[in-house]
Amino acid sequence: MTGLNAVQLTEKKRSSQTYILATAFLTLFAIVGLIIYGLPFFYDFMVKEYGWSRAEVTSGNALGKLLVAPLFGFLAGWMIDRFGPRRLMLAGALLAGTALIGLSYSDNLPMFYLFYVFNAIGYVFGGPLPCQVLISRWFDKNRGKAMGIAYLGIGAGGAFAPQIIRALEGNFGWHLALALLGILVVLIAFPMAFFIKDSSDEPMEKQQVAAAVPISSILRNPNFYLLAIGSMCSIGAVGGISQHLKLYLRDLDFSQAHAANVMSFVLFSSLAGRVLMGFLADLVNRKYVMILIYLIVASAIPLLLVPDFPGRIYLFAIIFGIGLGGDYMIIPLMAADLFGIKALGRTMGIILVADGIAESLVPVKVGQLYDVTTKSYATGFSFLIGLALLGAVIVAFLPKTRGQGHRA
Repeated sequence: MTGLNAVQLTEKKRSSQTYILATAFLTLFAIVGLIIYGLPFFYDFMVKEYGWSRAEVTSGNALGKLLVAPLFGFLAGWMIDRFGPRRLMLAGALLAGTALIGLSYSDNLPMFYLFYVFNAIGYVFGGPLPCQVLISRWFDKNRGKAMGIAYLGIGAGGAFAPQIIRALEGNFGWHLALALLGILVVLIAFPMAFFIKDSSDEPMEKQQVAAAVPISSILRNPNFYLLAIGSMCSIGAVGGISQHLKLYLRDLDFSQAHAANVMSFVLFSSLAGRVLMGFLADLVNRKYVMILIYLIVASAIPLLLVPDFPGRIYLFAIIFGIGLGGDYMIIPLMAADLFGIKALGRTMGIILVADGIAESLVPVKVGQLYDVTTKSYATGFSFLIGLALLGAVIVAFLPKTRGQGHRA
């Protein structure tokens, strides 16, 4: 009977892990993939219809995250560690969907900024942070692979977003297309999160995650700042490219359909990057995997600056996509290794604040550089290359971590 019970418990745990993976995948598909990589597809429509500059259309993301991240980032992490991620994920899905519906008819900058604040809160509450904690609580031995599989949702959502939006825009116009995208986000993310078990229902060994760990001990650790600043550099570089890629392609006279295909190809390539980097993260010291990812990002961007040759854009899409796939995924793995999963929610809450600031401000800076340099991305993209390389240098000073994650 004892053996049978052990088998039953193992099967139950495996079934729960499968559901957690599916939930994280679909949540990231909707709240990150569809939104983060879908919204830039609308920027050229806004520039044309409203007369806004490129700095202005990218400033909504910046303002939203700058206001929301310091106020809600640590709070969200604390709430997840204390109460579990379910409630915040539900609220995040509703807020994110509402934000897109509001943005679809925001024809003035104050309203545009207001709904970008809604979007930022939805991202903090329902996006990577709760998914990272879910995966870290339920997976130990194969945490890197599990995180890689869950983060495939971002790549899949980002890859499908341009195609979905192009089809909706062609049939309904861009305003209604953006509103329908918001409804789709809620329909995908909300139901799966609704049936997540509360922390009190999780396996006993996982309940220990909620034990209080003084965040002050982490804030006194120099490695925390190396990880935060290093990740800010690379996330900023990735955000700078992602927010401006369609605008860059339209400058090259790419059609809406061709631009959508390139953007989708980047995100399809990121699927391979997430799987590959997740696999490497369980085999190779994660510090070196992180450095590799940052170098891949830095090596891809020059392809946007060199003279054109056949296949140039798609070669960029492959290389950049692989780096993009690993960039966000590796950060929580490193954080868990360095500081343990008991305080992962609060630790990542702070790091995501820092990364969100970089991801929001850097695209605005690139837009400003474009506007003041004879409408060229050469200076802005060169800045992004240096930023990614700086991230790799900073991460090189982190200590080696245990392959399966350090426990505090």
